This record gives sequence, structure tokens and C-alpha cells, in this order.
Amino acid sequence: MANQLSKFVSKAIQYLKREGVLKFVSRVVRPSSWHPKHDVRTQFAFVHGGPVGSPPDPTLDPMTVNWVMPPFPKGSGGHQNICRFVYMLEKRGFRCCIVVTAGAWFGTPEEVRDRIRNWFFPVEAKVVLGIENAPPANITIATAWMTAYDVRRFQSTRHRCYFVQDLELLFFGAGSATAFCEATYRFGFEGITAGGWLAHKLATDYHMKTRAVGFSCDRSIYWQRPRQDPRRRVFFYGRPSSERRAFELGILVLERVAKKHDDIEVVFAGGDLNDYEIPFKHRCVGILDFEGLAKLYSECDLAMVLSMTNLSLLPLELMACGVPVVSNRAPCTEWLLNDSIAQLAEPSVEALCEAVCEVLENDERRAQLRAAGLQAATDSSWDAEGDKMAAILSSLDNDHSRDRHLSVVS
Repeated sequence: MANQLSKFVSKAIQYLKREGVLKFVSRVVRPSSWHPKHDVRTQFAFVHGGPVGSPPDPTLDPMTVNWVMPPFPKGSGGHQNICRFVYMLEKRGFRCCIVVTAGAWFGTPEEVRDRIRNWFFPVEAKVVLGIENAPPANITIATAWMTAYDVRRFQSTRHRCYFVQDLELLFFGAGSATAFCEATYRFGFEGITAGGWLAHKLATDYHMKTRAVGFSCDRSIYWQRPRQDPRRRVFFYGRPSSERRAFELGILVLERVAKKHDDIEVVFAGGDLNDYEIPFKHRCVGILDFEGLAKLYSECDLAMVLSMTNLSLLPLELMACGVPVVSNRAPCTEWLLNDSIAQLAEPSVEALCEAVCEVLENDERRAQLRAAGLQAATDSSWDAEGDKMAAILSSLDNDHSRDRHLSVVS
């Protein structure tokens, strides 16, 4: 209750500062105005927007790329990955523009660019707000299902691509958002996916032309540091707001593990867990910067990482820090993980508890996973994935010319 009151007071103070005394008083005397009616037209305005821009000039630079992405919080792994590829493409001669689908409430373009450079990567890209302000570009890339609608109506581009990092339609219960999201897979964009599972899924279910890039880790950040504290620890990515990370399943598994190993401390990172009852010895560190995460990982005996849709970057980053990984067995995880580099189990409380305890209790298995995981992380390369992305984008003009030639010949 105190936490909710604190949030309400903070919200009221922010409104007072932003709107002034008169509007604040009017809200106070009309309490219902704190909870305005839902406006479906505004919420889904992007679905029915009209065309934007003019057909591209024939002399348009083939190395120009627009990346269209939604607003972002600090610590967003998906946005980090988008900005990573922007940064790597710039090193390979591409000229990028980041188009954030947000109005003035998100800040000025300069403020947004500063956040990108400070929170993610020091890109050179220009930042604009709203698809109507996007410059002409040879390639325009959607990076989330909502942005696919903006890319579809953007006329000033030759090629439309879709950087798909997860099967986003699984983020919702069956309904309007699911339908709107699923429709984007049939827009005819060139699909560039994070990993092979998504490439196969979209090609098989939606006949999307797909090519995949892989994952790696930044080894200047993620490396095995000397252990400072010998106490046994299990790491778990605790972010209840991301249902696909199976927080509740993880809690039930770890409760059972803690009963068998009462000396274990479970360490959570990734979100605020103040509203959750955690029935075992634990520590919540919230959201850490990358360096803080790497240091934390190096103090853990194993990590449980659950993914009900596509994997995150965590498994390789943990492995690079010498941490054995336990995960659920599924096609969406096994495109990267296998039994030689991770302890995989069916996504049930019993099976995952057994998997965690096997690694905790078996020194030989733990050492084998640590060594194999380190090697897997070492064998991966962001440079190689950057080359792959650059090659995919560079091939679009050739593919388009060939397809046009074939249609003329036929």
C-alpha cells in the first residue's frame, strides 16, 4: 500500500510540474480524470495510417538505412541489439538513421540520440521522431511489430526489411494485438531474424523470405573474473513483466531447489520484485549496468535462464563469465543451446529442479559445462554477425534486379 501511495504521489507531483497549478487543481476536483477512458483509435493509430513520403529518387545512395524502432527504456536488450547492428553497419560504410516512433513526450531528437549513445552504443546515426520525419533511404527496417505498419506506409525507400528478434504475437493473449501483430508477417518484407528458429518459423508458417543472424557477447565486458565470495549462488533472471521468461515457473523450481540445498543464495536481476513473496533466501539487485552484471555472474555457481519464446543474449553472456547454464528444452532454445554446453530439461518444476540440482551436486558436470560454455562464447563473434548483416543488406539490390529481370523475361 505504501509503495502504491508513493507512486501515486510521484505521478501527481510530475503532473503538477508539467501542467501547472490550474490543471492540477481541475484534476483533483475531478478525480475520474486521473483515469481517462481508453481511446482505441489513438492506441492503434499506426494500424490505419496513410502513406508517408514520395517514391525514392533513382540516385538514392544504396548504403542508406533507416531503422524504425519504438521508444525504449534503459536496459532494453532488444534495443541494445538494434543499436549494436547500427553501430557495426556504420563501421562497414553504411549511413544509418534511427527513426523512433514517438512524439515530443519522449524528448527532443537530440535527447533521444544522447540516450542511445549513453545507454547502448556510440552510434553516429541521426535520430528523428516519427515516420513522417524519416529521410529517404535505400533500405528501411522495421524492428518491432508496431513499427512494421509505419514501414509499410513509408514510400521513400526501395527495400523494406523486418528485423525480428522474437515471435511477438506470443506476447499477447489471443485478441486484437495478436491479429495486428501476426498480419505484419505477411507484409512481404525481407525477414532478418535473431537466430535460426525464428527464420524457420516465419518461413514455414507465413512464407516470409528470411535470413538469420546469430548471437554473441561483448568479451570486453563479459569475462570470468576471480571469485571474491565462495558462498554458493544461483542466478535467475527475474522479470515478471516479461511473461516469456517464465518467472513464476522459476520461483517454484528454485523453492524446491532451496529446500534441498538450504545454503544456496538465489540472486535475481532484471526487475523490481518488491510486490512478490519470495519463499527462500535470496537477493534482488534490480537492473544493473553491463559491467555490474558481468561481475555478478562471475560470483555465481550456475544460472537458470528460461525462454518460452526466442532466447535472449543472457546464455552466451553468462557462459563467457564461466557460469554453467540451465534452460528449458524447446525448439526456441535449441537453435543455440544443446546438451554439451547447457543443462536442458523439460519446462516443468520437477524436471528443472532435477537439472539444477544435478549441476549443483555434480562437480564434474559443472566443470564440463563451464569449459564448454566458455568455448561456445569464445567461438561466437559479433564481428562475424555484423558482416552477415552487412552482406544481407548489400544483397538486396542484386536480388531486386535479378527478380525484376526474371519477371521481364517470363
